[in-house]
Amino acid sequence: MSAADLRPALEAGVRELGLALSGAQIDQLLAYQDLIAKWNKVYNLTAVRDPAEMLTHHLLDSLAALPPLLRQTEGLPARLLDVGSGGGLPGVVIAITCPQIEVHCVDTVLKKATFIQQVAASLRLPNLRGIHARVESLTAEGGGGYDVVCSRAFASLMDFTTWSRLALKPGGVWMALKGKHPADELAALPASVAVFHVEQLQVPGLGAERCIVWMRGASEG
Repeated sequence: MSAADLRPALEAGVRELGLALSGAQIDQLLAYQDLIAKWNKVYNLTAVRDPAEMLTHHLLDSLAALPPLLRQTEGLPARLLDVGSGGGLPGVVIAITCPQIEVHCVDTVLKKATFIQQVAASLRLPNLRGIHARVESLTAEGGGGYDVVCSRAFASLMDFTTWSRLALKPGGVWMALKGKHPADELAALPASVAVFHVEQLQVPGLGAERCIVWMRGASEG
């Protein structure tokens, strides 16, 4: 299935989500999916291989998080860290569709960080960078922190917030993309983490539950 075959479904999903993307951004999203498919032949970036399934489970699933993210950042320039980014979901999708957001994708696997760098070069995304590191090694010292630290299917909420705490700027927020409402994980969070919103998402063409858990340091409530 070619990019031309997938384009109508992607455009329909974008309209359903209420997003205003340019034709060039649609082209970049499809080119990004094509890069994932090509690299998947050598590196295991994702278990999803069917192009139509990749469109819903990867692109549209990530795009569904954009309206909440834009409301949270108010469309202003921001720095976002995608933790355990893997093949760049949702980080690359955010970088393509939100040029005002500087996106860093961190992963402990070198080939995955290298893939992100390749995507940034191939799609000419100056606001995208792949980082090969453990997230615990990234800190907010020296102005290097992030306004938003996000993850998608990365770890439990407790591990995610614990490991990435030093990377979060004062006043910054955690954005955890989850499937079903993670009641057990929410109950296990320490008092130092404050959940201020659990937002349900509707992903076009995907009959599965999705939500975003928004959190911040409890002292900043």
